[in-house]
Amino acid sequence: MAGFVNDMVRAAKLDASLYEEVEADPSALGRAMGVVLLSSLAAGIGSAQVGGVLGIFWGMLSSLLGWYIWSFLTYIIGTKILSTAETNATYGELLRTVGFSSAPGVIQALGIVPGLRGIALFVASVWMLATMVVAVRQALDYQSTMRAVGVCLIGWVIQMLILAMMLVLTGGVPKPG
Repeated sequence: MAGFVNDMVRAAKLDASLYEEVEADPSALGRAMGVVLLSSLAAGIGSAQVGGVLGIFWGMLSSLLGWYIWSFLTYIIGTKILSTAETNATYGELLRTVGFSSAPGVIQALGIVPGLRGIALFVASVWMLATMVVAVRQALDYQSTMRAVGVCLIGWVIQMLILAMMLVLTGGVPKPG
């Protein structure tokens, strides 16, 4: 357990060597999924103040779905559209690195404290974007951090549009009651 927490801390500190390690280790997928689940649970807890038990459920679900959509889009954009001659990655490699980039998301749990939800969400989002850039740069073997930034931002915008459309089509998040 200490190793898992240490890996999450290294991921949150933007430690490129951690992302290289998990990229190269197929057995790290379970740990990466553990990070995603913890981050999603934190997002759910942070949403409890707004939506109660339904807020927890919808917070977790939207966080998991957002991660999956963003990682898939990132893979397609990064390996097919904005690839370089050096780009060489499998979807599994990207899933492992991007999974660990969710580590800063655990601070979303602070959203349960009155008045902290917006701040926690903003800080977590910016921090996770930064870790995602490092994860993508390492997984896709980019020499340019700006290329990784571009891939992440394009994927993020498309993912947000997809999630927004899903909310509209499903009638939004159910209110407790």
